[in-house]
Amino acid sequence: MKGIELTPEHPVDRAVELGVAAERAGFDTLFTSCHYNNRDPFVVLSQLARETTKIRLGPGVINPYEIHPVRLASTMATLSEASGGRTIYGIGPGDPSTLQNLGLADQRGLRSVLEAFTTARQLWSGERIDHDGSFQATNAGLNYDAAASPVYVGGEGPHMCRMSAKHADGLLFNGSHPDSIAWAREQVDHGLKERDTEERGPFDLVAYASVSIADDASAAREAARPPVAFITAGAAEPVLDRHAIDRERAETIGEAISAGEFSKAFGTVTDEMIDAFSITGTPETVEQRMRAVLEYADSVVVSAPIGPNIDTAIELAASALDRAHS
Repeated sequence: MKGIELTPEHPVDRAVELGVAAERAGFDTLFTSCHYNNRDPFVVLSQLARETTKIRLGPGVINPYEIHPVRLASTMATLSEASGGRTIYGIGPGDPSTLQNLGLADQRGLRSVLEAFTTARQLWSGERIDHDGSFQATNAGLNYDAAASPVYVGGEGPHMCRMSAKHADGLLFNGSHPDSIAWAREQVDHGLKERDTEERGPFDLVAYASVSIADDASAAREAARPPVAFITAGAAEPVLDRHAIDRERAETIGEAISAGEFSKAFGTVTDEMIDAFSITGTPETVEQRMRAVLEYADSVVVSAPIGPNIDTAIELAASALDRAHS
């Protein structure tokens, strides 16, 4: 996978324009981030399905709490139909700082993610399902021929990594540092021991990396502050500890995001957080860091902010990733 993430903070037409540019630059997979306080990802994806021809499209990542999992399965099948089968289902436990606003933070967990995508696979295969678990369904089915999508789990905890290796097609690991990806590889390898490879096929460990690339290294670092703030706020305590990030400072960032105090949140981000949770700098620096990450990951998704000038950054990131793979 040579992937990119677009955040629907942009107007829909602009997001589509950037998606077309990403396909032209050689990216083969495009995810849209999924937060209630940005534009709807599936509206953007449906427009991209019309305006692109080859690039795979999917949410990166949707959670099974805001939308019923049966509805999500149908939405993905509809997107697959609209795009000619160019879909990828990114699903995960969701961002705790935004789910808190919806009263859903306590529902985050492995079981709900596994049940949601397992149910989707059943529905896509034409089954009708009854379910009594993290959600309810009685004799639910889809009244049309639904195509299946590969399932990529977004997660970073050890149990989520292992579960995805056992049951999913890939893991979108929210990590940008080689040490983090090396740790994820250990968890994935543990889970792969229980994987039915004949049924599931090969597995793809993806570094879902915050990237900020520009000829001006200082501008690239400054542009990384917003996404790094969100990553820090959502990071589990062991992740913070792995990178020696102060837990109280991370908690302060999360509280500020939940309160809509974004300037405060972004201003609280430290250089250590930027180094731990993003790949930033000149094309040469980004290439070197990507190469180090690919020592452990199978693929990379270039995620927000991409760069201070996103139009230029899409091309720069695509070239840097190509060189890192070579």
